[in-house]
Amino acid sequence: MGKHVTNRAFKPVDRQRYRDKMQRGLDALARMLADGNFSFPHQQMGLEMELSLVDERMEPSMSNSVVLEKISDPAFTTELGQHNIELNVRPRALAGDGALELEQELREALLDADGKARDADAKLVMIGTLPTLRRNHFDPNWLSRAPRYSQLNDQIFAAKGEEMRLDMEGAPLSDGGPERLLCYADSILPESACTSVQLHLQIAPEDFAAHWNAAQCLAGVQLAIGANSPFLLGKALWHETRVPLFQQATDTRPQELKNQGVRPRVWFGERWITSIFDLFEENVRYFPALLPEPEDEDPVAALHSGRAPTLAELRLHNGTIWRWNRPVYDLVDGVPHLRVENRVLPSGPSVVDVLANAAFFYGAQRALTEHDRPVWTQMSFAAAEENFYTGARHGMDGHLYWPGLGWIAPEELVLRKLLPMAHEGLRACGVSDAAREHHLGIIEARCLRRQTGSSWQREVVGGLQRAGHDRQSALAGMLRRYVALTDSAEPVHTWPVD
Repeated sequence: MGKHVTNRAFKPVDRQRYRDKMQRGLDALARMLADGNFSFPHQQMGLEMELSLVDERMEPSMSNSVVLEKISDPAFTTELGQHNIELNVRPRALAGDGALELEQELREALLDADGKARDADAKLVMIGTLPTLRRNHFDPNWLSRAPRYSQLNDQIFAAKGEEMRLDMEGAPLSDGGPERLLCYADSILPESACTSVQLHLQIAPEDFAAHWNAAQCLAGVQLAIGANSPFLLGKALWHETRVPLFQQATDTRPQELKNQGVRPRVWFGERWITSIFDLFEENVRYFPALLPEPEDEDPVAALHSGRAPTLAELRLHNGTIWRWNRPVYDLVDGVPHLRVENRVLPSGPSVVDVLANAAFFYGAQRALTEHDRPVWTQMSFAAAEENFYTGARHGMDGHLYWPGLGWIAPEELVLRKLLPMAHEGLRACGVSDAAREHHLGIIEARCLRRQTGSSWQREVVGGLQRAGHDRQSALAGMLRRYVALTDSAEPVHTWPVD
């Protein structure tokens, strides 16, 4: 998002010109969709993983610039906070043994990077929210140094006009009552506590709406069986605390605009779609530009000259609207394509868990798109959104709605309905039997055991507290054990809680 944004003040004329350029981009995109100007030689998948850095005490290590210099690999880049980095893996075909090869590639890349990070007295951690973060780690001085981060911070606060309010209440831990977090922040750095995995899938234009709608239907299930973010600032909160935290940490709306129903920039959406155009058009219609830095290209003129436009303004704007399933327009060697970017899942707990989550998503999504009567024609959008927040808040302890089944436990929904569909979908994608059975077998075992990264963290912290530890030492002790088990490469459903 905004890799080439400069560190300058924006003027009113910039915003008007940017709005006009985005409208020209919409005109060009509509024409490209009508004319079929997109590449789709075969279905490719991609993955990005955000990581945290900790020191030997399991405290955040504000050392990403040093760590990245030591890693010296363009696949690893900065993220918002100085205790964050991101790994981007090269796209590959979904068919065949691609997922098994990706699992091995991820293991090797992370092992090598972790060894180099240790030279900077840091350790890589795959986790949804780093439990040892404290409020002083949200000081604006800890933003990563790239201009786009400080510009984004300044523009969000200029739009909001007041401090960020973090306000959430969690599920009870052990026998205690629910815990509440209420605090304020003067930077967007609470967002740096949200480390996620983003799954990309290249889609033919005519199939995009069905894949996006299917992804929205699956989002609540993904969270319920993949939650890994139960702690923030010493409090036991949602099973996937990333969800309310991300929304609140980037919210440009003061309370009065919330009362008016103005949409948040971290957004589930509000309707099923019929085209990718619907999503880009909503972006332009509902959301003011945060980084209005227009480029020289006229996208309509580029089309007239026989060249695919970059749609730079639409793409940059899209990067400042954090849909949980985001549309992506991109070019490779001047050839345009479309992707669904699934942003629902947290990082971790282990590499094999990440790939199992990906296999479940890709397989179930594909199967849902091929049904004669799609599930989104039998289910209100509001029900899908309610599932999303229920899965985030309660994990496997919640109940989700599914047409034909009513309200059902997430693991039962997966085992009875969605896991067989995921097998069917991966077969249709040409995924090898070995890859399909390996990764979906982990989802099955996790559901049978009812142990996610979140439930494991909560159980271990509760046990340490009962043994006499205070909350902070229990969190550090849990994280040390978590890191060791992640390094063991075993899936989370096998992790002991004692």
